[in-house]
Amino acid sequence: MAPLSLHIIFSTTIFLLLLTISPSKATLEAHYYDQTCPQAEDIIYQVVRNASSYDPKVPARLLRMFFHDCFIRGCDASVLLDSTPGNKAEKDGPPNISLRAFYVIDDAKTKLEKACPRTVSCADIVAIAARDVVAMSGGPHWNVLKGRKDGRISRANETINLPAPSFNTSQLIQSFAKRGLGVKDLVALSGGHTLGFSHCSSFEARLRNFSSVHDTDPSLNAVFAESLKKNCPKPNRDSNAGQLLDTTSSVFDNNYYKQIVAGKGVFASDQSLLNDYRTGWIVTAFANDQSSFFWEFAASMVKLGNVGVQENDEVRLNSRAVN
Repeated sequence: MAPLSLHIIFSTTIFLLLLTISPSKATLEAHYYDQTCPQAEDIIYQVVRNASSYDPKVPARLLRMFFHDCFIRGCDASVLLDSTPGNKAEKDGPPNISLRAFYVIDDAKTKLEKACPRTVSCADIVAIAARDVVAMSGGPHWNVLKGRKDGRISRANETINLPAPSFNTSQLIQSFAKRGLGVKDLVALSGGHTLGFSHCSSFEARLRNFSSVHDTDPSLNAVFAESLKKNCPKPNRDSNAGQLLDTTSSVFDNNYYKQIVAGKGVFASDQSLLNDYRTGWIVTAFANDQSSFFWEFAASMVKLGNVGVQENDEVRLNSRAVN
């Protein structure tokens, strides 16, 4: 199917539906803070822009934080909560140990509490920050629907439910479906890897002793596989060693899909999308049409932002602790 057809099928109808239909228990609104804190988005933008100017890794980290928050208990900022003596929180679960840039949300929350006390939830800050880093990096801009409340529960053992970089497409589809997200959402949101970096531990199983038949994952481009081996030697004494997920990792573009088409997807989960009939044609379409990818990514981010939203929780005063 041509990219234009993909754009027409998904964009003209589904995006509009996403603005009015929510799988959560609360209704979100684009203008939620217009009366109570009209400067909220400007405050968040300034904090995120300043942090990104000092640390170019901030955009990828904040985007990943949003995904990891929404996939566990919905978009309730539970990923921000610190562990306590009686509870190990999500941020200390194995998949989240490498999450960074929590200080950016802390800074935004502090400024918002001064400007509009007890008004803007941490969950909304994370959602808005994720949109801002995408737009700042050259990607699409969308109206973030707001009105989320902050959850009071955060458990490290629940992070086992995050989709793993070793997943195949069927496992990914199942994981996304549990959150009310479809195949198109899966492929579009995977494009968030256009900003990002991975440590060797997330993909080194593809590089050596892959199977009884192949030493290296045969879906990997052979030249690319050799470069990954050089970055991740055995034994590897550099805990920071790894690979950018996209050769233009500071720019939000469709290069991620072009790399997958070329057999250069870093994660097994990414590369599997090309080789499955349910997702491969969408990967190819996005690789050929960046504007189509941008439109679908924005629509899927709105949909992801609606996952598990509650209206009976609290507006946290400190992003790291319940009230």
